[in-house]
Amino acid sequence: MAIQIEYPYIDELGQKHYDQERRYSDKGVYLRQIESGYDGYESAVDYIPCRYTYEETDEPIDPVDPTEAEYVQAMIDEAL
Repeated sequence: MAIQIEYPYIDELGQKHYDQERRYSDKGVYLRQIESGYDGYESAVDYIPCRYTYEETDEPIDPVDPTEAEYVQAMIDEAL
């Protein structure tokens, strides 16, 4: 597996940023920024040209906890 690059970076509002790119692991693990050694990135957004390099860690990204509404719906579904 490898680190993937999303270009242009599309933010949570759907805006395209042609001066930025996002890196993420296609294995679902955290990224480590080599220059700092910090290994807690789920994804990294950098301006182009990127000054940083990244590598995948062995630490899986925790799945997102379900919302309260999803939890309640799951409980209702189990009861039926």
